[in-house]
Amino acid sequence: MADAIRVLAMDGVEKAKSGHPGMPMGMADVATVLFSKFLKFDASRPDWADRDRFILSAGHGSMLIYALLHLTGYKAATKEELSNFRQWGSKTAGHPEYGHMPGVEVTTGPLGQGLATSVGFALAERHLAAKYGETLVDHRTWVIAGDGCLMEGVSQEAIALAGRLQLSKLTVLWDDNDITIDGKVSLSDATDQKARFKAAGWAVKAVDGHDMKAVKSALAWATRQDRPTLIACKTKIGRGAATMEGSHKTHGAALGAAEVAATRLGLAWEHDPFEMPENVLSAWRKVGRRGAKDRKAWEARLKDSAQAADFTRAMKGDLPETAFAALDAKIAELVETKPAQATRQSSGAALDQVFAAIPELVGGSADLTGSNNTYVAGTPILDAPTYEGRYVNWGIREFGMAAALNGLALHGGVIPYGGTFMVFSDYSRPAIRLGALMGVRAIHVLTHDSIGLGEDGPTHQPVEHLAALRAIPNLNVFRPADTIEAMEAWKIALSSKTTPSALCLSRQKTPAVRTVASDENLTARGAYEIKAANGAAKVTLFGTGTELALALKAAETLEAEGTPTRVVSVPSFELFFQQPKAYQDKVIGRGTVRVAVEAAIQQGWERFIGEDGGFVGMTGFGASAPAEVLYAQFGITAEAIVAEAKARL
Repeated sequence: MADAIRVLAMDGVEKAKSGHPGMPMGMADVATVLFSKFLKFDASRPDWADRDRFILSAGHGSMLIYALLHLTGYKAATKEELSNFRQWGSKTAGHPEYGHMPGVEVTTGPLGQGLATSVGFALAERHLAAKYGETLVDHRTWVIAGDGCLMEGVSQEAIALAGRLQLSKLTVLWDDNDITIDGKVSLSDATDQKARFKAAGWAVKAVDGHDMKAVKSALAWATRQDRPTLIACKTKIGRGAATMEGSHKTHGAALGAAEVAATRLGLAWEHDPFEMPENVLSAWRKVGRRGAKDRKAWEARLKDSAQAADFTRAMKGDLPETAFAALDAKIAELVETKPAQATRQSSGAALDQVFAAIPELVGGSADLTGSNNTYVAGTPILDAPTYEGRYVNWGIREFGMAAALNGLALHGGVIPYGGTFMVFSDYSRPAIRLGALMGVRAIHVLTHDSIGLGEDGPTHQPVEHLAALRAIPNLNVFRPADTIEAMEAWKIALSSKTTPSALCLSRQKTPAVRTVASDENLTARGAYEIKAANGAAKVTLFGTGTELALALKAAETLEAEGTPTRVVSVPSFELFFQQPKAYQDKVIGRGTVRVAVEAAIQQGWERFIGEDGGFVGMTGFGASAPAEVLYAQFGITAEAIVAEAKARL
């Protein structure tokens, strides 16, 4: 059965002339024991809610999971798909991609992220077990990780979190083959990985990864521990290869026709590429059916449960019918009272209104709770040993937090959000990007969004970060101008099942600009006219966040001087450019002088203001001083906006 994995891996890579056969061949024995004896799954129902989650963190070895899915009988993992490995339109992408192939739980490939995401999966399982009981939620998360995963810095964030949270249903199978692309691990690393995991609170065991009996014993041991477990599986990369077994040359390239032929002889494998002997395929298909009994028993328990409707709704990701009732009432109230407050406070006020109404919401912060306004008063902490809380103390681990948010969202039953300073989105970015690639509902609360944070200085003042976030496809980036826009942004983020969101929020107060009630969520348009010109417009001013108020003030000056000026609020570039072109043209105001203001770099604004438009913002880094001093010194003022418009009239 293990040799079937080896042959499929080398055949797929050989046909594609591209890929990584070494890891699948080396971990074939471990994977065979895991899938045949321990993994709880039913190949006929890849979406069964109480299945075990298998995460291939070492995603370069994607032929391992494709071979396993094919052998166990996943309908989508056909022989044709395996033979079309890495080709246009195939479900068998070069690295496993969530949403392409049933059975792939998470997109992996950027090393370390699968391991970090698994913390979110395991935490979701514990939280939902506490909420619904282990009759409905009782499964494990299994990870195969390689040396590269453990070298990446995010692995330390992940294992420290898992150890602190005592995620006993998380097991990492380390492919301890002592090989990287360049050669031996010792070329670049001398870490005692087993000691590192032990120091982080994990239970650790080492085995011969090619001794199936020893592997079985170790996996059984892992299921009995009260801590997360690491099993160091000593393996040979390219196991079974005729002359290249143990060589780093098997890591990232096809073996070659001669080596493949010799390997077939050595394995006594007398079958054509992608062909399986009936007895081997039969044994594997039996493994794929093994979990059907457990799945049917679980379905019966779900049917009999008083929580069935709520559990099913939560796992589908649907919001409760009354999710926004309290928030809508609050918005109507605030349109009348017109509060001047920081948008981070507005975000916290939005959470106050929706947190009880959406019980799937689980929040947290990377050690900036008071600054991010992410905590709703009275919320229990999500922590061992009970896990029923709804707020996670992630610690100073922005990357690990963002990756775990992806895992929480992918698991289902949880809508996660996490906070940090916007400048530290640099640390979170790889996980934010992967969440956008997968299309998950993870909400990143990014406060202190400009030089307006003041005295902490340029190390903490984001200037290029809005442009960097807006550059990520399928990420909704919001920079609300006041409380109403912030609350509308939360409604969109919570409703966006297949798109993560970044809420970019101010430290400093900003006046209310939305002072007229609207039945429509105007933020959902991405950009809209907030002030019409007095007559035929000659100038259009664009603004976001705390700078929109400056644009409105500049418009007053221009109007008083006889220049009809309109103002457009632009809370979300992404949503605006999804609008019909006719609407875009109307809002942009082609033919008028166009000026944008934002306390950030100009990159991206050309789509609004054109090549000759004016821009008031940042051209370099900030400085350490009070916010009002910085805005004046860097020339982000209403007067500067007026001057930019006049220069182009």
